[in-house]
Amino acid sequence: MSNIEEVMDRVPVTALCNAMGMARATAYRHWGTPPERHRSTGVSPRALSDTENQDVLDILHSGRFIDQSPQEVYATLLDEGHYHCSIRTMYRLLKKHNEVRERRAVITHKNYKKPELLATGPNQVWSWDITKLLGPAKWTYFYLYVILDIFSRYVVGWMIADRESGELAKVLIAQACEKQKIEEDSLTIHSDRGSPMTSKPVAFLMADLGITKSLSRPHVSNDNPFSEAQFKTLKYSSQFPDRFGCKQDAEVFARPFFIWYNDEHKHSGIAFYTPKDVHYGQSEALHAVRTQTLSAAFTAHPERFVKKAPVPALPPVKVWINPPIQKDVQLVDNVRLVA
Repeated sequence: MSNIEEVMDRVPVTALCNAMGMARATAYRHWGTPPERHRSTGVSPRALSDTENQDVLDILHSGRFIDQSPQEVYATLLDEGHYHCSIRTMYRLLKKHNEVRERRAVITHKNYKKPELLATGPNQVWSWDITKLLGPAKWTYFYLYVILDIFSRYVVGWMIADRESGELAKVLIAQACEKQKIEEDSLTIHSDRGSPMTSKPVAFLMADLGITKSLSRPHVSNDNPFSEAQFKTLKYSSQFPDRFGCKQDAEVFARPFFIWYNDEHKHSGIAFYTPKDVHYGQSEALHAVRTQTLSAAFTAHPERFVKKAPVPALPPVKVWINPPIQKDVQLVDNVRLVA
């Protein structure tokens, strides 16, 4: 074997193994020499320079964007006419510096058959719910009522109260309908089965206004996903306190939060436009600005994009609460079989 090792530098390993009737893997195992791997050291023409990488990191680390996701940063910069790199590149840079992580453990829920509601525009389907806010002492709470348009994610009404009450909910819903100029038989309001939601004052109000009432299944919180997601955004806000000293403290926090949520928050569910943009039809003009910005970026550096110029996303034209499941239909001997 030592004689073979002496000629390895002059004779190809494949030829030696063929002459000896030995597999190359066996030869390398005996010789203890791994096969040489040739790797390309070239730099992709789409890669950012070190200076550009640092500029992107500086933007992500800035006080303005430090608490925002790369998608929100990307969308905000596009609205302002700036493009630095793709969202994926931002994530790669953050991952390289160990700055990407999940804030909490996430569990997966089973799929259930749920109420099926479709919205193709604002003020067609609203979702509302009530969440507890911790008060100054143990077992004391304030109650936050929030009504949300599922198409635009726009909060059309909110209120903080000392208790859960059907009468209070009736007042809030009536004010929201008046502000949004809701016409009869044009709106569906979805909620869970809490006592204010199923109360007679709310039911009578909806009947008087010609509003269709929709309720979740009992003991299934996922039947009301838009309100639950909105409450998560609220309670994971960096300014959200552990407790509120009084009802006025809660209102002082909630008022600027809902202004930010409606007017400034780039929402992932509506292509990172703000709820106000979608609710009042301003997203198309902003889409034109984003398209122009990306076209200019593609013209300046086409090598950084694969196949074609990027196109910004538009908000969805259909929003469902539990879209119907498409069933496979087969014909066997002229008989329809549904899977």
